[in-house]
Amino acid sequence: MRQDTHSLAVGYLLWIFGFLGSHRFYYGKPVSGTIYFFTFGLFLIGWLVDLVLMPKLEQEADEVYVPGHLNYTVAWVLMTFLGFFGIHRFYMGKWGTGILYLLTCGLFLVGVIYDYWTLNDQIARENSRTYAWA
Repeated sequence: MRQDTHSLAVGYLLWIFGFLGSHRFYYGKPVSGTIYFFTFGLFLIGWLVDLVLMPKLEQEADEVYVPGHLNYTVAWVLMTFLGFFGIHRFYMGKWGTGILYLLTCGLFLVGVIYDYWTLNDQIARENSRTYAWA
């Protein structure tokens, strides 16, 4: 049985702003998230289609990403609202880059953009390390 790593409810909340790709980034689809960002949700057509596809996106994310002590949803909420302060990095135990983000507004937002592309993988790596030690 698979464990939930991503929330369907949060996916639907992010879908409200999905024409900017936020729900796609959350579910680990950074390429389509970026395309949605620059095309206004594929001219709103892709955004509307995703309303129906959301359970599938959530299921795929749950199958791909490793559950563990770090919660994907908590990290994404922290990054979305406080990313330029590096709070999500502190949450993941990355104190050095957290302080760097705090002092440089998320490395002048370039670091935050990088994290939008890689946050799920960063959390999966940290969660995998936890299982390796257990």
